[in-house]
Amino acid sequence: MSLSRKSKFALRTLPLLVATLLAPAIANAFTPFVVRDIQVNGIQRVDPGTVFSFLPVKVGEQFSEEQASEAIQRLYSTGFFSDVQLDTTDNVLVVSVVERPTIASVTFNGMREFDAKGITQSLSQVGFGEGRVFDRAMLERAEFELKQQYLSKGKYGVEVTPIITPLPRNRVGVSFDVFEGDLAKIKEINIVGNEAFSTSRLLSQMELTTSGVMTWYTGTNKYSREKLEGDVERIRSYYLDRGYLEFNSEPPQVSISPDRQDIFVTLTVHEGDPYEISDVKLAGDLLGLDAEILPLVQVKAGETFSAEKTNASAKAITDYLGSLGYAFANVNPHPVLDRENHTADLSFYIDPGRRAYVRRIQIGGNTRTRDEVIRREMRQNEAAWYDSNSIAFSRDRIDRLGYFNEVDVNTAPVAGSPDQVDLNVDVKEKPTGLINLGVGYGSTDKVILSAGISQDNIFGSGNSLSLQLNTSKTNRAAVISHTNPYWTKDGISKTTSLYYRRTTPYESDYSYGDYQVTAYGAGLNFGIPISEYDRIFMGVNLEHNKIGRFSRQYTPLAYQEFVEEFGSGTNAAIFNLGWSKDTRDSALAPTRGGYTRLSADFSTLDLRYYMLSAQQQYYLPLGRAFTLAFNGMADYGKSYGGRAFPIIKTVYGGGIGSVRGYEGASLGPRDTLTGDYLGGSRRVAGNVQLYLPFPGATRDRTLRWFVFTDAGRVDNADGSCWTGRNNEIEDPCGWKYSAGVGLSWQSPLGPLQLSYGRAMNAKAGDEKQAFQFQIGTAF
Repeated sequence: MSLSRKSKFALRTLPLLVATLLAPAIANAFTPFVVRDIQVNGIQRVDPGTVFSFLPVKVGEQFSEEQASEAIQRLYSTGFFSDVQLDTTDNVLVVSVVERPTIASVTFNGMREFDAKGITQSLSQVGFGEGRVFDRAMLERAEFELKQQYLSKGKYGVEVTPIITPLPRNRVGVSFDVFEGDLAKIKEINIVGNEAFSTSRLLSQMELTTSGVMTWYTGTNKYSREKLEGDVERIRSYYLDRGYLEFNSEPPQVSISPDRQDIFVTLTVHEGDPYEISDVKLAGDLLGLDAEILPLVQVKAGETFSAEKTNASAKAITDYLGSLGYAFANVNPHPVLDRENHTADLSFYIDPGRRAYVRRIQIGGNTRTRDEVIRREMRQNEAAWYDSNSIAFSRDRIDRLGYFNEVDVNTAPVAGSPDQVDLNVDVKEKPTGLINLGVGYGSTDKVILSAGISQDNIFGSGNSLSLQLNTSKTNRAAVISHTNPYWTKDGISKTTSLYYRRTTPYESDYSYGDYQVTAYGAGLNFGIPISEYDRIFMGVNLEHNKIGRFSRQYTPLAYQEFVEEFGSGTNAAIFNLGWSKDTRDSALAPTRGGYTRLSADFSTLDLRYYMLSAQQQYYLPLGRAFTLAFNGMADYGKSYGGRAFPIIKTVYGGGIGSVRGYEGASLGPRDTLTGDYLGGSRRVAGNVQLYLPFPGATRDRTLRWFVFTDAGRVDNADGSCWTGRNNEIEDPCGWKYSAGVGLSWQSPLGPLQLSYGRAMNAKAGDEKQAFQFQIGTAF
């Protein structure tokens, strides 16, 4: 490395040294004289005025030997010229130069790891780019910088070859031929100096790993300098959270095999001893809020020091003061160590600053979305006291709109007004129009094809418009809908929809029935927010249903009886009312919180029935990587007005979503003529599921293993239960239990769920299905 730097220095300084040595000889060729004129020869792109500005003499002034030396040195130092000569003819100073070529273009061949635009900007920061003077030293520096970019990505086998192409008008084109090579993979990670915690425990805190079963997908075995630095900080945090206040680590030692394929990482740690908290104090200006602030402190005397709890306490105090209007509150935890007894006095120094109110809320970055769409999500008002809780709610609500890639909310002091702040809301819009084509496959519905077009933020109004199509072996649907999330200023949403659905029988080893139920209708639904997490919804659907492919021999008897009572075509007005509450931390891979939904459908006209539904989910975190999930749901339907419950409105159970290990939709009554699954008017199901981290999948938190146990049943509210042809099904309406293991993943094609379940109490006629899976979404 030192030889390379010396070579570069010599290349840069050689022209100046030559100019210094030759200048006296050149100057001796003439005696001092008064310059009558100055001529410049050899310039092509450089303006003559630039040359004149670097000369230490002007026309009419005397020109000496010292000025000749200075002139040559100045012109060389510009970097514009590879050669400079001075001559005199009849008191005329003649300056002859040879310009260095300029870089006309910079291109890259074979580069796939980086974006060419980003690398070009990076090289321009080291002085190499289009329009710059071409310099061999700068070329070497650019080549070195490009290699460093690849080394930071773990590609140690990269080869960079610059190619210089002369162009007219003293220009050159520079092309870098890049052979990226393979990523160097981590062969070993060694930790030295750890005694309190095992190496395996510390390695589990790191994102980087050695090669494993899933590293082909996660990429955690590919070396990255930034990731390694992050892992060192994670280990540091792990020790600090357990009281090791004097922990420190040496810079990681990274070596590479001769073939540049394997990386060896060594981390050296110095643990020290754990410290116990001897006392916890509050200091500073407490504003008389001691009683309110003290419960926010999570650390207690007698406990082992925890940096996580300490920082969480400081944040809780800061947030509390922020909710009272103290926008610039500062809380500084300071432990004082007693090294002899390994204890620490912990003091929280509180400086609330001045109470402030929000002068103005400024929206930025929205080129398409109207300001009012963002402002109506704000829970912090202008000319009101600053409230950090309201600001946090506002930021989350804007983010949940789904219109923006980034949402940044920050405060800025108002100059000259120490008690005022401006709230800046900066967003980065993302495309909200979407055309999607999808394919999925399920063990019950078989191939699922879907297509749709949607615009979530049409004309920047915040309204959404969509058309969705879906088809599978048993179901087909088309839905067009429009949603106005702020139909009123209070946040009441309105959704109007038109839909078409067609249903055919599920396959069964015991059935041969054939029919087709076609439904089309229109809906009008409203959502009323009653809190940040709760929403009441209500609406009505007008629907027409028709049974086709009707025959006395192949249509299930239950459907024949329905046609005899209601006719092949029916009309219904279905009113719905419900309430939902969602406190989950994620809709994709929740680890804490819950989801509750209660709803009721009430149908009039030809179909007279009601259906009550309830669902409850709860997620309980067990440590850092495990989550215990509970799910329960129930449906209860009953007819009124002396009519039977309509068979076309029954609910089904079995398979993914209810009781795994049994074939989809197989629970409940079976038709006495054809043996088809009929579903029922009553359903109960419950699931307990323990999510475990997938080995090596630290990059994707949605990829998880789980073990489960399910229970459920489907029957009719009136107690009837048909047991198929010749009563061949022993107990179709009884409780069914199962247990097994599975895998869930939010894949690029949609949610993927695999499960292997064992039916625990299957009886004669039950249709079991151990392996079940579903990929893609359907509606």
